[in-house]
Amino acid sequence: MESRKKPAALVIGAGIAGIQAALDIASAGFPVYLVEREPSVGGRMSQLDKTFPTLDCSACILTPKMVDVGQHPLINLMTYSEVTAVEGEAGAFHVTVKKKPRYVDEDKCRGCGDCATACRMTGRIVDTFNQGLGKRAAVYVSFPQAVPLIYTVDPTACLYLTRGVCGKTFKCKDACPSGAINFEQKEQLVELDVATIIVATGFDLMDPRKKPEFGYGMYPNVLTGLEFERLCSAAGPTGGKIIVNGKEPKQVVFIHCVGSRDSHTGVAYCSRICCMYTAKHAHLVRDKLPEAQVTAFYMDVRAFGKGYEEFYDRVKQERVLYRRGEPSEVYKRGDKLVVRAEDTFLRKTVEVETDVVVLATAVVPRSDAAEVAALLGLERSPDGFMKEAHPKMRPIESTRPGVFIAGCNQGPKDIPDTVAQAKAAASSAMVALTRSAASGK
Repeated sequence: MESRKKPAALVIGAGIAGIQAALDIASAGFPVYLVEREPSVGGRMSQLDKTFPTLDCSACILTPKMVDVGQHPLINLMTYSEVTAVEGEAGAFHVTVKKKPRYVDEDKCRGCGDCATACRMTGRIVDTFNQGLGKRAAVYVSFPQAVPLIYTVDPTACLYLTRGVCGKTFKCKDACPSGAINFEQKEQLVELDVATIIVATGFDLMDPRKKPEFGYGMYPNVLTGLEFERLCSAAGPTGGKIIVNGKEPKQVVFIHCVGSRDSHTGVAYCSRICCMYTAKHAHLVRDKLPEAQVTAFYMDVRAFGKGYEEFYDRVKQERVLYRRGEPSEVYKRGDKLVVRAEDTFLRKTVEVETDVVVLATAVVPRSDAAEVAALLGLERSPDGFMKEAHPKMRPIESTRPGVFIAGCNQGPKDIPDTVAQAKAAASSAMVALTRSAASGK
């Protein structure tokens, strides 16, 4: 009897949501194409140091799943790739994927890093993974635990690819012991036939320059929460030491709700994760800098998840001063920054001097959300996130049959809720896959 090929699923985005969905579907015996636009899987979670409220190491949770998704026999991992066209209907989608050239042979690269060490641009290119707090070479891996651990030549930074010349010799190519550097690589288009699609394309954080009163971009010691996360990370640019402007701060001020619940920025909703990651950051300051003065300005504290209120209470007992009030501006006075705010409990304006200000910026739809929605034929809700078929009865289904949504592209959420939604999307996709297999499509 002739065996029929099992229908496949496409998962777009390989953050924690996409990884979990792909692993669940593949574990059920269905083939999965996992497409990620970055050179490595991991998404935003790979940039985190700890997770709240348990303070577990983020990499300790994520890295095993990254390895599993890279090694699973039923998962075809397509990194540094983008979906460019989707045609057809539920059960019979035809998808075109653009595979961008790495200029590194994936079969030959051993991940040794000799090419990056030899690159003439080493230490001169802004490291976007570290939020611009460090520098890298033109040939790079995003972080040491990257999956796949294959180097990529940045076409916007490589001297040869941008200017057509890189000295008399290619130092990266000469340094590679396996001959993996290949500047002749071209873009490839891959055609896929899948029965169902899961969209897990993630989120962005609001540009704090939309709130110029806080001085981001003007003062180097005004940071975003994600920049502060990279400072705290042992794999970050400072090896886990909180060093700003060359020294450890003695005062740190956190500002909640920067852009969230704010009609001026167009973000009317609560970003959900900011209160808790700020509490986590305050704990990390207390852990790494025991003598530092830590102040958090907030409008309301929304500790909604399991163990969250208890974690918030714990942080308050760690000599972290929570002041209810919305800061109006941050300005410089001598060598210090000054945060001016109205303390609503004291009913007066206060000024707090500090060495560092950390902004808890709003979670917003990714910059290409409109293009992704148009590509897939999906609708977006008024806040710009992907719209579900029904917010209560069908929260996993998109407005296009056969396409499911998971993670923060549907709206702000924490890691546990992201994983739960990814598993729900995978379950719904498996229903569609089973039906497709039974019908012989």
